[in-house]
Amino acid sequence: MANFEGKKLGLLLSTPPTHPNSETVAQLSKTAQESKVQVYLYLIDEGVKNLENPKIRKLTEAGVKLSVCAYGCQQHKVSTDGYGQDVTFCGLVVLSQIVTGCDQFIAFN
Repeated sequence: MANFEGKKLGLLLSTPPTHPNSETVAQLSKTAQESKVQVYLYLIDEGVKNLENPKIRKLTEAGVKLSVCAYGCQQHKVSTDGYGQDVTFCGLVVLSQIVTGCDQFIAFN
């Protein structure tokens, strides 16, 4: 059995909470966390609507690093108020860093 402990997994989610990708990302993140993989999730485009998805928000409690496109929130009228340090509102530079800094990167579009 492979040891994934300490590896980094980057995930991009660009679909809304109603799309099956949201459930897939939530389950994949949970499984990766259980395997001691560091998970970095970036929400972009309609994916920013997942900021209000309880399954996605719960991931931050388990240690998933959640970054959200600030411009996407503005475009889709998703509030950025009231979130603590467990959510980072940022731009595409952070996404670029996730892509280059992770061992694996998967986009869910």
